[in-house]
Formats: sequence, structure tokens, C-alpha cells
Amino acid sequence: QVQLLESGGGLVQAGGSLRLSCTSSNREFSTSGMGWFRQAPGKEREFVAAISRSGTTHYEISVRGRFTISRDNAKNTVYLQMNSLKPEDTAVYYCAESEGAHFTVLQPNLYEYWGQGTQVTVSS
Repeated sequence: QVQLLESGGGLVQAGGSLRLSCTSSNREFSTSGMGWFRQAPGKEREFVAAISRSGTTHYEISVRGRFTISRDNAKNTVYLQMNSLKPEDTAVYYCAESEGAHFTVLQPNLYEYWGQGTQVTVSS
């Protein structure tokens, strides 16, 4: 069973930055598509960013230019650098892994593995 371990969440003021990390136990991590999702209180889980095995990225419109997804296959880790944070970015952030995916994966139902979530709170 693949496990994803997230870290890096916390409390930050509006305009600040955080970097989330997610480390996978999958030995085939380099061939997986990875994604970040978030869920705010009372709202459905939504797509944030995805990165393919080749490094192609895709972002939700509201985070483009502020968030950057990247991966380090040597460390089995995917990152989400979040800059210029806004109060509306407050949510629990989840990383997810789609084994063997060749392209960026946007739909949550196409991810087999999920992390436990890390809280990001942006104060105004």
C-alpha cells in the first residue's frame, strides 16, 4: 500500500508564503502523476495543481502565477510552493498520486492514493 506523507502547512498572514511537501513510499514514484487538492470548510474538494511524470504542470485558474508545483524523483517528493497567499486559500491541502499516469491528472477519482491532509490557514 502506497503511503503519502504531507508536511509544511501552517498559519500565515495574507501575502505570505508556504511550501508544502509530500513524500511517497511508491518505488515507482517517477512514473506517477501527482496532484494537490484542497478542501475548505463546507465546500467540496477542489483541484489545485498537477504535475505529470515528465514535468508538465497544470493549475487551477485562481492559483496561477502564485503557486508552483514541482517534483524531485530522487526524493520521491512533490512540492507546492504557495506565494502571495490569500485568506480564500485557507483549506486542508491534500496530495494525491496517480500510478502510471502519463499526463497531468485533474480529476480526483483518477488518483489511487491520498495523503492525510495538511491545514493551511491564511489570516487577513
